[in-house]
Amino acid sequence: MSTRQWVGAFTVGDLRIIVRPKIKPENLFVLLEVGLPYEAWRQEAFDYARTEDLLPALVSFFARTAETTLARGLFHDYRHEEDDLLALRGRIDFVRQFRRGGVLAPMACSWDDYTADVDENRCLLTAARQSLRVPGVPNEDRRRLRRLLTALDGVGESAVPAALDCLDRVQFTRLNEHYRPALKLAQLILANLTLQDRHGDTAASAFMLDMNQLFEDFVTARLQRELRGRLEVAPQLRPHLDVEHRVQIRPDLTLRRLGRTVGVADIKYKIATADVRFDAGEAAGRHGDYCQLLAYTAALGLSEGTLIYCADVNDGESTAPESVESLARSAITVENLGTRLHAVAIDLSGSPSDIDAQITALADHLADSMDSLAV
Repeated sequence: MSTRQWVGAFTVGDLRIIVRPKIKPENLFVLLEVGLPYEAWRQEAFDYARTEDLLPALVSFFARTAETTLARGLFHDYRHEEDDLLALRGRIDFVRQFRRGGVLAPMACSWDDYTADVDENRCLLTAARQSLRVPGVPNEDRRRLRRLLTALDGVGESAVPAALDCLDRVQFTRLNEHYRPALKLAQLILANLTLQDRHGDTAASAFMLDMNQLFEDFVTARLQRELRGRLEVAPQLRPHLDVEHRVQIRPDLTLRRLGRTVGVADIKYKIATADVRFDAGEAAGRHGDYCQLLAYTAALGLSEGTLIYCADVNDGESTAPESVESLARSAITVENLGTRLHAVAIDLSGSPSDIDAQITALADHLADSMDSLAV
């Protein structure tokens, strides 16, 4: 049985299966992309490397981040409320009131309540309660989680699916921006803690991360940041391959400038074969990936496209050059069409600063490619 792109842990009774990534533990936390500096997760990365269990390390990270977040003050916002009351509060909802055929009491009222019972705090509360059920979390972090519950007293708890829906709807402003890292971690815990169950004396739990999705989200977020003001990075647009609009395609990244599509990229966590190297004059991508990217370029009317790979994690060896600060890449030209297909690799074997340097080099490569096409 192959775990493919999944990492995490699955527990049934005394049986525990742990699936670890082939990248360094600290770089897994880099991919989580929660918007915090490396120093913020150094202890959790060390704990994960020592214990091999991702979930307690992630819960500890969430507990410390949420505690720091609420230390800046509990976020309040206005929430619209409607109810039928004996005394007027706010203003009369005349539409609902007139439907009563002259009955004056109770009155249909509507008002805006300035409260801490808002989506951001509800999601933190739900994640904290779920986290307290996770075995192996250090006692100090359990105390942090309990203090978090106390600080959120009076906030309504949501079910996990409802909390995830709320997280997708949260709009960040200068007022709640400091909540972003804690909510990102809450989302990771709630979305990937896929099973918590008990039947008799047997407990079962599962926490699994999809490395394909994690790597794609990481590259997308970093490129959006690096290319701001140069190119618009639009993820998961769904154009059509055919003129009849019956076959839909979904490239991972579409690059736009002034509202016009100027580039396309596809992101892959793994290179399929361990013998592929980014040597000069050698095609570095997988055949099927090139064909898929060619379809995207043809449908979008583009002469270039880019495959973005994680450097080979199949055998734990890097395919990139010795200096991971440089960007490993190759390119092919499609016969009879002239379409140029690039393959680039982000090597995750280095330090967080090495990875940052490669992302910057990738952003420059994409921007330079678009500039050369415009000439």
